[in-house]
Amino acid sequence: MVLDRRNFLKAAAVTAGGAALSACGGNREKAACCKEGESACCKKGESACCKGKKEVKLNLSFQESTPPGASLNEKFDFMEKLGVTGFEPGGGGLAGRVKEIRDALNGRNIKVSAICAGFKGFILSEDADVRRQCIDTMHEIIAAAGELESTGVIIVPAFNSQTQAKPHTQETRDFLCEQMDLLGTFAAQHNTTVILEPLNRKEAFYLRLLADAASICRDINNPGVRCLGDFWHMTWEETCDTGAFLSAGKYLQHVHMASRKNRAMPGEDGEADNYVAGFKGLKMIGYDKYVSFECGCRGEDRAAAATTAVQLLRDQWEQA
Repeated sequence: MVLDRRNFLKAAAVTAGGAALSACGGNREKAACCKEGESACCKKGESACCKGKKEVKLNLSFQESTPPGASLNEKFDFMEKLGVTGFEPGGGGLAGRVKEIRDALNGRNIKVSAICAGFKGFILSEDADVRRQCIDTMHEIIAAAGELESTGVIIVPAFNSQTQAKPHTQETRDFLCEQMDLLGTFAAQHNTTVILEPLNRKEAFYLRLLADAASICRDINNPGVRCLGDFWHMTWEETCDTGAFLSAGKYLQHVHMASRKNRAMPGEDGEADNYVAGFKGLKMIGYDKYVSFECGCRGEDRAAAATTAVQLLRDQWEQA
C-alpha cells in the first residue's frame, strides 16, 4: 500500500481534534446546555456542563506607575472608576510604606496583588555576599507583603546584566530549587508566596519559559513557591499563549500585561495586542488571581490610554 503523507497527517489531525472535542462534550466553546454560572468542562468522562464550576472573572491590577495621579489616593480614585481591584507596588522600601498603603486602601474595593521585585543582589550569584543580600532583602519584602496580604513577591533568578552568575547547568537548577524552597517556606509563614518570573532572552539567560518555572514549582512542591506569566516576555519566548498557561496550571500566581511590540498600554500596538488565546488558557485552568499592568504609555493622555486598555482586555476576555 502506498502511504500518502499529506492524507495521513490530515487523518491524524482529524482524529486528535475529534478526541479533544469529544472530551469537551463535542464543542470547544461553552456547551449549549450550560446554565448561567456553569462552565464548559473538558475532563474526560464528565458531561459538557460542570455543575458548581463558576465562570472565571477577570481581575485587573495596576502597578503604581500605571494610573495617573500625584498621590496614592488619586491613583486609587482613578482605579476604582475603572473597576480595577488590584494594586501592585514595588518592593523597594516596602517595609516603610506598609502603613501608607494600608491607609490609602482603607474602605476601598482594592487589594494588594503581587509585589514587583525590589530586592538587591541576585539568587544565582557565584558571590555568597551577593546571594545573602538577595535573601536578606527578599525576607524584608516578604514580611511586608504578608502584612499587606499580598499574593506574593516576584523574583527573577538572574538578569543578563548581572555578572558572575552561576552557569546554566543541572547543578544550578538544583541550587535554585534549594534556595526557592527556603524562601517559599519563609513566605508561607507570612501567608504569602515567592513568585518566579520567566523573562525573554534579551533580559535573562536563565528561566525563559513558563513551563520551566512551573516545573521548578512542581519539583519543590512548596505552597510558598509559585510562578508568573508575562504576556510581554511570552510574546518572544512562547509558541502558544494557551499552552503556556496550561503548562503552569495550579502554580500560576500572577500575570503581567503589556502591549506586544513596545511594552506600552494594551491596545497601543494595534492589532498585535491580541490576548484572546492566553485568556482562553487562563479560563481553562480556572485562574482567579490578578492580571496586572506592567507597562509604559506611548500617548500623552495616560488616563485615556488606561481606560481604553481596560475595556480592550474585558472585551477580549469575553471573546476567550
